[in-house]
Amino acid sequence: MPDLNLLITLDVLLAEGSVARAARRLRLSPSAMSRALARLREATGDPLLVRAGRALVPTPRALELRERVGGLVQEAVAILRPADALDLSRLVRTFTLRTSEGFVENVGPELIARIGAEAPGVRLRFLTKSDRESVPLRDGSVDLETGVVGQAMGPEIRTLVLFQDSFVGVVRPGHPLTEGEVTPARYAAGRHILVSRRGLEEGPVDAALEPLGLRREIATMAGGFSAALALARRSDLIATVPERHTGCLRAGLHSFPLPVAVPSVRLSLLWHPRLDADPAHRWLRALVRDACNAWR
Repeated sequence: MPDLNLLITLDVLLAEGSVARAARRLRLSPSAMSRALARLREATGDPLLVRAGRALVPTPRALELRERVGGLVQEAVAILRPADALDLSRLVRTFTLRTSEGFVENVGPELIARIGAEAPGVRLRFLTKSDRESVPLRDGSVDLETGVVGQAMGPEIRTLVLFQDSFVGVVRPGHPLTEGEVTPARYAAGRHILVSRRGLEEGPVDAALEPLGLRREIATMAGGFSAALALARRSDLIATVPERHTGCLRAGLHSFPLPVAVPSVRLSLLWHPRLDADPAHRWLRALVRDACNAWR
């Protein structure tokens, strides 16, 4: 494998046209520089610098290489130094966010407003999250993701908890559960919508009712919270959804605390570690976190 350090040596030799001056510039001894020139001649199959009187002059091959080598070295130096400070006013980039249901409706407007004020050249593309697989983060088709961390998530994925969310019951205005105390028995006696992307027939609510000897009737199943709330809005069915996550979606509906203890969920921000140090990505992560804090 070629020694890429020789590119720097070649760049300096061609710029200086002198082994002695190139040695001083690279803080090498003249003999070490002469050995480097010999290696360059062997690698390129060309003498590169030949003596003309007391001076060295470049060969046609050296003249051909001079511009290319200089550009390569400058690019390598730029790659290996810390990134320049992020200029948000000049940043032009599209970020893809794969979000769980309700995030766009609740956090999206605040997030877009903040981005517009700080970096008008940045656009967001929202994708619906249909599973918990981390493949889109790994292959780079998604920059950021929100959701509950599960076993399907790759172990290398970075996470940041955004907020904790508790479940509430939701019914249409005028539903019997809008009046009086909602006891476990009254809640279980109604007809329910079960939200499950994986087609499960029971959930945490059923596990909480079981020790009380109660079982609810699942009238229908939905793949997401918005579908469940749409059904509850126009029927006597009861939807059970995360409170904060569905704030906008529940407008005009009656919400009530669950009469049984159901574990809360933690919504997290997820990204691939290759984007950890990217200044624009760090800025966006902080913006999402701040927008979620403002929503509380």
